[in-house]
Amino acid sequence: MTPPAIDLYEAMSTLRAVRKLKPDPIPSEVLERVLQAACWAPTGGNQQPWKVIVVTDPARKAGLQEIYRPEWQRYVAGFMKRLEGQPDEVVDPWRRVAAAGDHLADHLHEAPAILVFCANPAAMAITDAKLDRVSIVGGGSVYPAVQNAMLACVAEGLGCTLTTLHCLREDEVKALLDIPDSWGTAALVPIGYPVGRGHGPITRKGPGDMAASDTFDQPWH
Repeated sequence: MTPPAIDLYEAMSTLRAVRKLKPDPIPSEVLERVLQAACWAPTGGNQQPWKVIVVTDPARKAGLQEIYRPEWQRYVAGFMKRLEGQPDEVVDPWRRVAAAGDHLADHLHEAPAILVFCANPAAMAITDAKLDRVSIVGGGSVYPAVQNAMLACVAEGLGCTLTTLHCLREDEVKALLDIPDSWGTAALVPIGYPVGRGHGPITRKGPGDMAASDTFDQPWH
């Protein structure tokens, strides 16, 4: 089957977090294309020090949901508390996001597939490991694969969203999925056909805010 054609810029500009997913199964050839897209991603030293576990077993999906749901509940409660006192026009969009997040937390186990991306730190090019700050570079050898998979989901008409809340209880996730002790988890991405329209236009800051010319403080022209 020929994969669907979609303009790359359209895919990037419509990659919305889709948290309401149908339980309908995903055809194996569609999943294969999503996984192949992940494998095309660049990595430090071209080492591909990551692996993605495609979780479809009902018991393991239920286990992930049991781990994820309370962490989401704690996170969203704290986030909404910080918005107390703000006008409705500020809070209302976040209430909608919270409601969609609640739906995902309650129904995560119903997603037809949950992609759990893992990485082996020993094989990653972590050039900032000895700097006096939190390491950032290592993620560059796994998150491009996550992004590629999510862009492929847009092309395939699949909803998806990226979360890392499972990392707060990583030991339990690793035990559930038989992940080696020496590996870490990087992202949990539930995928499935969306309830409603799914992906669509996104609102993000543009180059005027996010880019600079030659030096950090020089505005992009």
